[in-house]
Amino acid sequence: MAQVTVTIAGKIFRIACDDGQEPHLESLAHELDGRIGDMRKAFGEIGDNRLTVMAAISFLDEREDVKLRVAELEAELADLRARTERIDAMVAESEDEIAKALNDVAAKLETLARG
Repeated sequence: MAQVTVTIAGKIFRIACDDGQEPHLESLAHELDGRIGDMRKAFGEIGDNRLTVMAAISFLDEREDVKLRVAELEAELADLRARTERIDAMVAESEDEIAKALNDVAAKLETLARG
């Protein structure tokens, strides 16, 4: 198991992670540190714990927004798939009707040709 050392809100943390996940964990820590820094600028020095909790809640809020959007997109995708199936069925039915009409015309032409 690998370990990374990250700095968040001016404090150094050593965190274990799966091998190969070090860059990802460092990126996440950097993003959290940035969010805490932004909140510190907006709200001032209100305490590291409070800023950390506020940053975590803001990330969770964003995640919920993303989950809702994904659910909306999944519903839209399901609707589009259902529409596509209906259109495919209509096309197949039309093709069958066209083929039948062509066969009828061909049969009539053969009858006329025999005369």
